[in-house]
Amino acid sequence: MRALILLGFVGFVAQLVDGSLGMAYGVTSTTLLLAAGTNPAAASATVHLAEIGTTLASGISHWRFGNIDWGVVGKIGIPGALGAFAGATFLSSLSTETASPIMSTILLALGAYVLVRFTVFGLPRGNLHKPLRKRFLAPLGLAAGFVDSTGGGGWGPVGTPAILASGRLAPRKVIGSIDASEFLVAVAASTGFLVGLGSKNIDFAWVAVLLLGGVLAAPIAAWLVRHIPPRVLGSAVGGLIILTNARTLLRGEWLHASDGVRTVVYSAIVALWAAALAYSVREYRRDRAAESVEGVESGLRRRGDEQEAAAPAG
Repeated sequence: MRALILLGFVGFVAQLVDGSLGMAYGVTSTTLLLAAGTNPAAASATVHLAEIGTTLASGISHWRFGNIDWGVVGKIGIPGALGAFAGATFLSSLSTETASPIMSTILLALGAYVLVRFTVFGLPRGNLHKPLRKRFLAPLGLAAGFVDSTGGGGWGPVGTPAILASGRLAPRKVIGSIDASEFLVAVAASTGFLVGLGSKNIDFAWVAVLLLGGVLAAPIAAWLVRHIPPRVLGSAVGGLIILTNARTLLRGEWLHASDGVRTVVYSAIVALWAAALAYSVREYRRDRAAESVEGVESGLRRRGDEQEAAAPAG
């Protein structure tokens, strides 16, 4: 029962993060499962099975709001599914001793991306230009799908910024298309893990509780994104992912660092994390102040135009 409550909490927290940032459900939940001592392949399998439900619900929601470019979904989703299946079977074939440092390294890199992305640049932005081509989306999907399975997450952190940076799709359609195509990735990854691990090695009660936690968190995440700045939350989550996976690597057999080395590394990460949070808060306040001034100036200009229009001629 204690393990199920913990898993429900993991799903809840992961969905809060994903619902607020538009990415990092898999990265957050897998990191927390690994920290709880779960086998790497089983952790990724559990997360991806739960994601079948969460991504389906998310995809339907985006479809109803017109946030999906189905051409993009097909061009990136099918290669993504192939990459995810390959990554799942690859991870399933590795021993725990080998898989753990590989997954933690991937997660640490993704955590660093999330930290830098939201601390330095804030929310991802993009501009609508010309259509995205298959020769760009297919390799991107293949790579993102493979990373997503072997790292227990990464479809959003890898795919979303790459498409936004191309400047060829409106931001809302980037997020909607990535979320919709992730359903294909989750199904393919889950199939790969079932082939590689077998259903006996997966606790479906864990999957159900993880999914339930995510469903319960979804409406709260919608509220959270209006009250906690995504820029600050992204910095907080990125630092947590880095610290947790650095701990796994340093305490594992692969590095097996001494207590002194671990203390120095942890201190450096915490200091960097605190600085990133402080910078994010400062930049958020500066942006809000600039928006407030711009709003006042716009209001004054509009009032001046109205008075000028109302003034009698001559």
